Amino acid sequence: QVQLVESGGGLVQAGGSLRLSCAASGRTFSTYNMGWFRQAPGKEREFVAAISWSGESPYYADSVKGRFTISRHNAKNTVHLQMNSLNAEPTAVYYCVAAFIGSSTANYWGQGTQVTVSS
Repeated sequence: QVQLVESGGGLVQAGGSLRLSCAASGRTFSTYNMGWFRQAPGKEREFVAAISWSGESPYYADSVKGRFTISRHNAKNTVHLQMNSLNAEPTAVYYCVAAFIGSSTANYWGQGTQVTVSS
């Protein structure tokens, strides 16, 4: 079982930056692939970024590529999402997820953190 707690959300001006963090419980954090999804009001939840258990092979949704960076620190059981140039992002709740190695879907979800981009 893994519990995920997100933090770092808030209000940011268009063009600004924000860094989200996700703290995971459990001693097996390094065996999970980790990622971020987001959901805007009235919209489907969408994939944002993911990173493998080893920290290699990060990949991103096309809409955030070049502006967002996902990273993880296995010794601290944390994963981060650095978001820069927040211009076109919708206001959304960002969710941290964990997936078993080899799983094609997320197995655990955090409760989410709200990110509001003001124009």
